[in-house]
Amino acid sequence: MACLRSLATRLSACTRGAAIVEFALVAPLFLMMLFAVFDTGMKVYASSVLQGAMQRVGRDFSMEDAYSRRTELENLIRGQVGSVVPGAQFTFNRRSYFDFGDIGQAEKFDDINADGQCNANEPFEDANGNGAWDSDRGRSGNGGARDAVVFTATVSYRRLLPLGALVGWPSTEELRATTVLRNQPYDEQNRTIPLGNCA
Repeated sequence: MACLRSLATRLSACTRGAAIVEFALVAPLFLMMLFAVFDTGMKVYASSVLQGAMQRVGRDFSMEDAYSRRTELENLIRGQVGSVVPGAQFTFNRRSYFDFGDIGQAEKFDDINADGQCNANEPFEDANGNGAWDSDRGRSGNGGARDAVVFTATVSYRRLLPLGALVGWPSTEELRATTVLRNQPYDEQNRTIPLGNCA
């Protein structure tokens, strides 16, 4: 019995190996925080590169020959962002509007029955020419001379570190950058707006 008491006293007084136990308790939390900082830093840097590429290429998209150079200009963005996040997937979207004030606005309609919706054969201005009333009057594409264009790039990439699975984040990250510009005045604007009837 005295031998056991003596062993217990010696073990409680011994501090050798305590550092490894403390490290085992602290290391997972420290590594998780470190990975989160790296992941966030990567996202901020990639977003900055994407914004810069969008601003640079956006100016070129406002020129008359932009449609014929579309692939070349999009590849410039892919190249710059791809050097930071290899294997990224890109989606580009362009919507054109007659003026900056039209961006994000619904097509105008006469609300004859005062229900706040375009229905019951009510007349509307088909600003984008697609034959149906839309909550966004923009046309898909680069538009014409002097049109305001909203150019959006979406980048999706796999996270650099496997932190997402540990904390419930998705395995892919998505970045979006938008630039708004006006096309050069290489021609006259066409402001003819056809009329339609709501379904």
